[in-house]
Amino acid sequence: MRSPTSPSPLAEVIRQAGGVILGKERQIRLSLACLLARGHLLIEDLPGVGKTTLAHLLAQLLGLQFQRIQFTSDMLPADIIGVSIFERTTGGFTFHPGPIFAQLVLADEVNRATPKTQSALLEAMEERQVTTEGATRVLPSPFFVIATQNPAHSIGTFPLPESQLDRFLMRIDLGYPDHAAERELLRGADRRKMIADLPPCLTTEDLESFQEAATRIHVADSLIDYTQALVTFTRHSSDYQVGLSPRAALALLAAARAWAFLEGRDFALPEDVQIVLPAVAPHRLRPAGENMARLNAAQIASRLIEAVPLP
Repeated sequence: MRSPTSPSPLAEVIRQAGGVILGKERQIRLSLACLLARGHLLIEDLPGVGKTTLAHLLAQLLGLQFQRIQFTSDMLPADIIGVSIFERTTGGFTFHPGPIFAQLVLADEVNRATPKTQSALLEAMEERQVTTEGATRVLPSPFFVIATQNPAHSIGTFPLPESQLDRFLMRIDLGYPDHAAERELLRGADRRKMIADLPPCLTTEDLESFQEAATRIHVADSLIDYTQALVTFTRHSSDYQVGLSPRAALALLAAARAWAFLEGRDFALPEDVQIVLPAVAPHRLRPAGENMARLNAAQIASRLIEAVPLP
């Protein structure tokens, strides 16, 4: 097994992924940092920009067991968790696991399902287990949910409740490719075939070692002070109806540790917090007023960084 102190296999994951998802290295690195921090990822963007492709790609490169759930308005929680079926041969009920029992689960177009069905993910994402029919069943390890959603104004969507949004360590968008990347995409091979031909860059044991190593990245007291200052500002600022919770502060530090690990350092810097802030904080905030509601994640994070001085 490779040493967890060396992120070189992860650099290979980033390189290989960048050859498929063109011009999106920052989003790829954020996605990988999210997984290293044992979090879940929400990708919100227009159809056709590569959200599903990114999930398939990460599963392939990381050697993870993969399941895709296509969310629809008529889906039921049992379609996700599983159901017990009566077996004539045994005279009893046998539980048939649903697609949630995988290491990487793609919840595709999650906001097209009703809130009742969306809630089936809550326990799984928080506790790494599901409870059904009076029995608790542990999910595989590692367990990572990548959910995609279309923008809220899209037809046939149900907004994710705040409790569901808070389960996602990060929310990112991919956006349109730049001119050069799109031209290379148009001239290149089929992306699905490219993914199928890629070998895994690491094993499950490697990944779990990296996740454990990321938790040991040193965070100085001054960086904790900075993180606290950021979340405290959101709680008292008139820009927000609801500020960042203690869980959000923990998420911010976990993401910063993972980013520092990807950079090959054994300590986190304020710059690491600032880099992950646009992915970790905005979806947990409730803006006050139309002006704040119009800002995107990067603009919200930029205002926070400007308002709170570095230690």
